[in-house]
Amino acid sequence: MAAFWIAHVKVTDPDAYGRYAAIATEAIAAHGGEFLARGGRYRQMEGPDRPRNVVARFPSFEDAVACYESARYQEALSHARDASVRELVIVEAD
Repeated sequence: MAAFWIAHVKVTDPDAYGRYAAIATEAIAAHGGEFLARGGRYRQMEGPDRPRNVVARFPSFEDAVACYESARYQEALSHARDASVRELVIVEAD
């Protein structure tokens, strides 16, 4: 069953976040992930506004978790920690 990463992000350092995005894209692809939404037009209906919204689809919940826990994604995340305010949740599809 497929799973999704859903991230809401406010970028505070575009250069560092760019490094994150480049490495994260590789890690996500290596785990079978594909982007369904990455930025783009949005309308905040509830909760804190985060102007960058990302949805990535993975073949399974296990693939999504394995990607997040992978050494390559953790390397990417080291660039995002001080360059953004973000939330990320992994959700299994029905």
